[in-house]
Amino acid sequence: MRKFPTFIFDLDGVITNTEKYHYQSWRIICNDLGYNLTKEQNEELKGVSRNKCLLKILQWTNLNISQSKFEALLNKKNKIYLEKISKLNSSNIIDGVQDFIKNAKEQNHSVALYSSSKNAKFILSKLNLHGFFDAIVDGNSVRASKPDPEGFIIASKLTNSDPSNCVVFEDSEAGIIAGNKINMTTVGIGNSIKLNVASKVFKNFQEIKFKDFQIC
Repeated sequence: MRKFPTFIFDLDGVITNTEKYHYQSWRIICNDLGYNLTKEQNEELKGVSRNKCLLKILQWTNLNISQSKFEALLNKKNKIYLEKISKLNSSNIIDGVQDFIKNAKEQNHSVALYSSSKNAKFILSKLNLHGFFDAIVDGNSVRASKPDPEGFIIASKLTNSDPSNCVVFEDSEAGIIAGNKINMTTVGIGNSIKLNVASKVFKNFQEIKFKDFQIC
């Protein structure tokens, strides 16, 4: 096992602000269903797989649809989302996070990514960040999405790290709960009150110092 803590990053809302595009895309799908998706409800979709998001939405709408319609809506949502992120580039990286990752690599920390998004590798390539990660786990890699810890378990194994020696950076309650389940140190990024279940909470990476994790 590695001596230094392994850092595991979520993608949307932690590395890049693509969350607004998810929200816009889901709103279009909800409009098709005759439903108005609120920002508060969208908070519950953060960090959750596309399939589970649509299941949640159908619960809110009290609608029953066929499997073929379900798949069609998933595909439509993804197509809309991909169109919206097609022009992403390195300018869309959240302030402070790239410097943090660079410094972590220079200090011999393993760096991994676990995102529920099946488009994670595409997005990292658009941001020119793909090469920084020692392991990438996305929605294509897991059977159970957050708050199930499967993806974090995979990331720890790929980086030869004990879960207790991993630090998770998340902006979603689902992701933090997943990390907590396997005794990872969880760090909430943002202002949501739901992040209070994390070990530590910071507004952004510019507030974070390596000493916050007892690293010298």
